[in-house]
Amino acid sequence: MEDRSGSVRTAAARRKFSPVAVPCGRRAYDVPPAPAPSLPLDVSFGSKRLFMSPSDHRDTREGFLFAGGAYFMWGFLPLYMKALAHVPAWEVVPHRILWSLPIAGLVVWWQGKAGALVKAATTPRTLAMAFLTASLISVNWGTYVWAIGAGRALETALGYYINPLFSVFLAAVLIGERLSRPQVFAIFLAALAVALLTWEAGGLPWVSIVLTVSWGFYAYFKRTLPVDPTQGFLLEVTLLALPSLAMFGWLEREGASHFLHTGATDALLLVGSGVVTAIPLMLYATGAKLLRLSTIAVMQYSAPTMIFLIAVFVFHEPFGATKLAAFALIWTALVIYTWTLIAAARHRTRREADPPR
Repeated sequence: MEDRSGSVRTAAARRKFSPVAVPCGRRAYDVPPAPAPSLPLDVSFGSKRLFMSPSDHRDTREGFLFAGGAYFMWGFLPLYMKALAHVPAWEVVPHRILWSLPIAGLVVWWQGKAGALVKAATTPRTLAMAFLTASLISVNWGTYVWAIGAGRALETALGYYINPLFSVFLAAVLIGERLSRPQVFAIFLAALAVALLTWEAGGLPWVSIVLTVSWGFYAYFKRTLPVDPTQGFLLEVTLLALPSLAMFGWLEREGASHFLHTGATDALLLVGSGVVTAIPLMLYATGAKLLRLSTIAVMQYSAPTMIFLIAVFVFHEPFGATKLAAFALIWTALVIYTWTLIAAARHRTRREADPPR
């Protein structure tokens, strides 16, 4: 059966979708009850609600634990990747993909969703979109791993701070969403911060821009997949498995592989990179269903804040007056953006609690 967006869904998959239609530009889309894991930072696209859950108006302890665990792992991920700084990013990323594959597979099997995923994956449109999202996430992962090893963790924090604002911008450009004046001002502040950093460095902060753009488009296209976040993640890493194995073979042939050649510590860290990739995504996908949008809007900044603190106080990356001014602009923009989300959520809650008669 084909819905209005052209996606092919089985009857069983359709029953998992919420009957609530959410406006998106001038069209309405039926949406699943769980938010897409737009790491670590997005549960909405622009100001539009993409996903509805039973917990829209209340938070649960389990939601805090799951989502908090995800953000905690994402926040400390730089420490893990720093331990692999001597391993090239093009070797680390394939390990992240391959070792997360069995974890995601076990979770999908345990949830009883393997059959639905196989059926969805047989449609050319789904495979094409999954290939696109897989390509975007591999670019994001590769840039992140390289940046941490190269001593540019501050730029990764900046990129993840900007993510929600870039999503708002994409919503305006791609789906015609009208931005409020506070949102326009927040985007202006973010652009000003990037311009300030460009002026200081004599070039664009490309790490921040690549992370922001790759994740923003990943989140945008990910929402079109007719599967839930966990199934989508499994489909992506499955598509990336063959290129990853090819990279393994090339590294072995060239004698450049670190896996099982440079000690047990490196081998364990490379295997564990799949664990620290898959587990937080699973935790987030579960926790976000059990929290209000306004709660996630505040929690989402914990990960880049932890990355920022680690970069400055643990990695001792340079943080002068210009960077301080740029981050201050970003923080101000995020306060404005978060306020608009919380205000919209409260307005929606009041409107639904007292519907017009």
